Amino acid sequence: MSGPGATILHADLDAFYASVEQLLDPALRGRPVAVGGGPRGGVVLAASYEAKVHGVQGGMPGWRAARLCPDLVFVGGHFREYQRLGDAVMAVLADVTPTVERISIDEAFLDVAGATHLFGPPAAIGARIRARVRTEVGLPISVGAARTKHLAKIASQVAKPDGLVVVDPGTERAFLDPLPVGLIWGVGPVNEQRLADLGIRTIGELARTPSSAVEHILGQVVGHKLSAMAHDEDPRRVVTSRSARSVGAQSALSRRRPEPDDVRAVLAHLSDRVSRRLRAKGRAGRTVTVAVRFAGMHRATRSLTLPVPIAATLTLTEVAERLAWSAIEDAAPCEITLLGVSVSNLADQRAIQLELDLEPPDPWRPGSAQGAARRAVDESMDAIRTRFGGDAVGYLPVVLRRGGAVPDEFRELAEHDL
Repeated sequence: MSGPGATILHADLDAFYASVEQLLDPALRGRPVAVGGGPRGGVVLAASYEAKVHGVQGGMPGWRAARLCPDLVFVGGHFREYQRLGDAVMAVLADVTPTVERISIDEAFLDVAGATHLFGPPAAIGARIRARVRTEVGLPISVGAARTKHLAKIASQVAKPDGLVVVDPGTERAFLDPLPVGLIWGVGPVNEQRLADLGIRTIGELARTPSSAVEHILGQVVGHKLSAMAHDEDPRRVVTSRSARSVGAQSALSRRRPEPDDVRAVLAHLSDRVSRRLRAKGRAGRTVTVAVRFAGMHRATRSLTLPVPIAATLTLTEVAERLAWSAIEDAAPCEITLLGVSVSNLADQRAIQLELDLEPPDPWRPGSAQGAARRAVDESMDAIRTRFGGDAVGYLPVVLRRGGAVPDEFRELAEHDL
């Protein structure tokens, strides 16, 4: 029986996109399924557990997935259904407790401390959530419960697929120590390998390693954070509502030399996605940040804080271009593998106050004649896209970039404002 202290839950839908496809088409149930891609090309966006046992993973070329699993069934994505069913699951969670923090389309944290008198201990609440999601929505979901968010998330990963794990207070070390260090939130393949080079492969080994040694290998900020996580030091609470601090998007690229037309096309595409989300929320931002990842995993960022907040696609593209080339030229000669654009320092901007024609024209100022014209064009395109779909209209670099390996609808489901 769970103690009252394990009241933070992490609920995570299992192989969400592939599970939705199996729900929509019963003939796919129990079969290896890949969303996106195909045996002759394209990229696998997601894979069912039946496919994963053969080594098929999201981000893998379709031809390679087909070789690993000859019986693999490739299906297109039903993006509206993903959103609808993800929202339906969140409604189930909200029936258990109002303290729900949704962190992506298919996962959320819950604080059930105030719900135990209604539904019983955390173990019973987790079982209740899983049963309702399976019965009412038709999807499998795994739930982890613990005293901290970090540990609850690890518990839900251990529970997969379609399980429940509760870490009772006082049992944290026994649970954590034998687990692989890659389960820690924020440990990617690169840092996992760096830790392995030190002989650190489990969370227990990381906890027994002096923080200074970890910081020396991974950097002070990352090393300190991971050492704290290994000791289950996580003071974060479940936050039900908050204003977004930033809005961003990024695109991984095949290793390439940076060419002006190519860089502009990618940045225009990213800026279009970011600015549309800003305008949809009636927001704009003063600080633009561009991230560039180079071959060899080196990463550089450049930021610019403007006098006034912006949300126009062309303006964001131009600012992003200037920042990206600043980073690229400092690293030249180079090859790039990723570009990212984000906007922070946000403020409400549901209307534009036009300026008097006293200052020199500047299209980056939203209230100038050129800035207002850019905003008017954006709003007209937003209205057309809302009515006829995202592909109905767009700026030329964005239109020319369509048809890439990963559909924008999938990217937007995966992205969430921070």
